[in-house]
Formats: sequence, C-alpha cells, structure tokens
Amino acid sequence: MRHRWFILVAVVLLVLIGGAVAAFAYDSSRDDTIAKGVTVAGVDVGGMTTAEAQSVVRRELQKPLEQPITVRRGQTRFTLSAQDAGVKADVGGMVDEALAASREGTIITRVARDITGGEEDAQVPARVSYSSSAVEDLVKRVSGKLNRPARDAEVDFPSLEKVKEQKGRRVRAAALEQRIAQALTVPGVARTVRAPVRIVKPKVTQAQLADKYPIVLIADRYNYQLRLYKHLQLQKEYTVAVGAVGFDTPAGLYHIQNKAVNPAWSVPNSPWAGSLAGTVVPGGTPENPLKARWLGIFNGAGIHGTDETYSLGHAASHGCIRMAIPDVIELYDQVPVGAPIYIA
Repeated sequence: MRHRWFILVAVVLLVLIGGAVAAFAYDSSRDDTIAKGVTVAGVDVGGMTTAEAQSVVRRELQKPLEQPITVRRGQTRFTLSAQDAGVKADVGGMVDEALAASREGTIITRVARDITGGEEDAQVPARVSYSSSAVEDLVKRVSGKLNRPARDAEVDFPSLEKVKEQKGRRVRAAALEQRIAQALTVPGVARTVRAPVRIVKPKVTQAQLADKYPIVLIADRYNYQLRLYKHLQLQKEYTVAVGAVGFDTPAGLYHIQNKAVNPAWSVPNSPWAGSLAGTVVPGGTPENPLKARWLGIFNGAGIHGTDETYSLGHAASHGCIRMAIPDVIELYDQVPVGAPIYIA
C-alpha cells in the first residue's frame, strides 16, 4: 500500500515539474513578444515581436509626423516644417515600454493569459520630442504679425472731429505653445491650430472723449482767433494778436505749462528789448507788457493781456498771444494747467 502511494506522489511531482518546465519554456519563448491588447501610440502591436512592433509603429507614425504644423488666424497662415521643428519619435523606447507591460505579473499569470487568449490592457502613449526653441520662434513670429495695440478714441486737431477707437489684439502665447506641442506630439491631433488671441479694449471710447477734454484751446493764427471749447463744444471766440513775422507764435499741440496773476516779465536778452534786455520787470508796472494774467505755453511764449488793444487782430507780438485784459481775466479762471492748446 505504501509503495502504491509513493508511486502516485512521484507521478504527481513529475507532472508538476514537467508542467513547470513547460510553462517556463513557453514563457521564455515569448520574452520578446508583446501581449495581445497592448497598443503603442494608438497602434495595435499585440502578438508582435519588438522588431515587428518597431517597424509597424515607425511606419504608422512617420506620415503624420512628417506633416508641417500650420497656425492660422482668419486668412493669415504660419507654417513650421517637421524638420525645422526637430520632431523625433522614440519608437524603441515606446516598444520597450509595451514589452515591459506585457511581462508584468508572474510566470503563471502570463502563461495563463497567453494560453487562454487573454489580453493585457495597456496603452503606451506616444513619446515624441521636438525643439522648444523652434516652437518659441514660431509663436514669436505669430505674435509679431497678429499683435495689435488698442487705439483710444481721439480728437483730430484743430477740427476736433472725433476719431473712433479700435480694439487691440494679443496672442495668448502660452496657450498657443501648448496647442502646437499637442499637434506635434499627439497622434490624431490636427496639425493645423488656431492662434488663440485676447481682445484688448481701448481705454477711451468716443463716448468718453468729451470727459477726456473738459477744456481745449484752439488758436487760429491766420484769423487771429482764440477759441475756448468745453467738453469739445465751442464756448467762446476771442480776437487776439499773434507773433509778427520773424517772431512767429509756435505752431502745433502744446499744453498750458503755468499760470500767474500780474506776472513778472523776464525780458529776453535781444536787441528788440532795448535797455530792458536781460532784466526782470515786476508785474503790474507800466513797463511790463504782460498785463493782468499769464498762461505759459512753450519756450517763453504764452497768453497774456495787453493794453495795446489796437494790435488785436494783427500779427504784432514777439511770439505771444495777446488778449484784451477783460478777456484774459475771463479766460484765466476757466483754463487749468495742463489743458491742451493747439496753435494752427
């Protein structure tokens, strides 16, 4: 009886050992075979050897990876070739990762899976590299072409006609880089991407222009008129004198620099000033031609009162704008420092 049990145990051990040896031999024969159900960059490589898998993956990835990247915005297009982008797929590394996933678990689970036709649920993502500097250069090129600053509404001097504002545009560089990177590295993603932009609003609209220009002065040298505008609406016109020939009142856009009541006169050191040249004449004195009020404009030129009212309506000053004394007193309190004055 004992002899029979010994034979039975021996037979069982031999079967087990034989099965183990067979299982080991079978598993070893598949140590370069990828399990069914495994994909690499979306390509089914189940049941293939690593060499076969590399060949198939390289073939499937090559065509899309060779396509150029196109960035578009409306009708504008920018391209980057795959060569210039330095696109490279790590096919060997992806297949090695697929094989490693196939060899996970124990010899028993692997053999049971393969014999029963089971699958390994593993998806190896694409491993594609590219030149970051090439992508950055493309984004700079797109931004340089598409970026547009917002333009505030303005007034056209001296007509004071309103010029409409314009919205600006700025490329969202970080988002664009991300989109290009996905297009370069993820199979199936379109190789044409739309440039994302942010709309930049102007700070001043046409409706706000009147508030931007509460006071504006327009000096018309040819008609000897000084016009006062409030919120771009004409309030009053004054007859003035302007610079004589050779002493022209400076033309262009300026701003009131300073103001004074009964200002002192720093006499220019010029021959026309005679004995007063280079001196300072106190304000309010008969010798001081700057009567009542002063609004400085530029380089010694300004608006002031005069008692030589016969000069009004003529080119008679040494560069300043002369006004009747009651007029300059009236104007003085309405015009702040910094107010624009356009001399036409």
